[in-house]
Amino acid sequence: MLKLENVTKYYGDFLAVDNLSFEVKPGEIFGLLGVNGAGKTTTFRMIMGLLDPTSGVITLDGKNIDYDVTDNIGFLTEERSLLVKLTVKEQCLYYGNLKGMSERKILERMDYLLDRFGISDYKDKKIKELSKGNQQKIQFITAIINEPKLLILDEPFSGLDPFNTELFKDMIVEMSNNGSMIIFSSHRMEHVELFCKKLVIILRGKSVLEGELKEIKEKYQKKNIFIAGDITKEQLEKITGVYQVVERASDFEVKINDSSIVPNVFQEIKNNVITKFVVEEPTLNEIFVAKVGESFEK
Repeated sequence: MLKLENVTKYYGDFLAVDNLSFEVKPGEIFGLLGVNGAGKTTTFRMIMGLLDPTSGVITLDGKNIDYDVTDNIGFLTEERSLLVKLTVKEQCLYYGNLKGMSERKILERMDYLLDRFGISDYKDKKIKELSKGNQQKIQFITAIINEPKLLILDEPFSGLDPFNTELFKDMIVEMSNNGSMIIFSSHRMEHVELFCKKLVIILRGKSVLEGELKEIKEKYQKKNIFIAGDITKEQLEKITGVYQVVERASDFEVKINDSSIVPNVFQEIKNNVITKFVVEEPTLNEIFVAKVGESFEK
């Protein structure tokens, strides 16, 4: 288990992380979210052992983070961290050696992963000769070449087309099923919703929302109703409790203050020809924007 307990980090007088606590259990995919500058990168670096907390404790399986422990961690950074003049094979050997792997094990694992991602032919190509998407594949491969117990993914789908995004997703889910702890960070909330059952949103280094995603959505009162039929936007906007109506290609997205408004909306439109009436929980993106905006105003 990865455990952060009351972790705080100052850079001089600047408070980057403020009393942050959370835990990630084996097999969990945990979302660590925040706007740019919220403290995510500092948190990642402390988990990696690259920075020491000013106060608080970070442990992995009950041990403080040191070079022995970091051999069990993989990190995919948002920025490119590849050595572009090396070949793919040389890059894998370099990262594998840093993780204490034997050359035989590195090459076995590399061949498996290159084949898994459909780029076996690129083994002897230099990194700079690869497309952006294939460079992202190599960066991911080097992050997981040591079969890490803990994997940190910061914007893992950057530069990927939908097909290759699916390859990454399959690998992430497989690693989770095999017991890896995964911290997933992305500005694409739909990606977070695909994987993460638990999450924390930080702002100015401090948690502003945390818990099970399902419970967070249930507690967030505002809902969305998707309606299609013989009805106009103006009719929907006049209904008490409706605070916004978004006209889409084939239906209307009706935003309401809470679930108690649903029967009222239905009563108001039931005499129209309605072909679609679906009540859905708000998206994580809506909750994120609302919560971060609310915290900025305080």
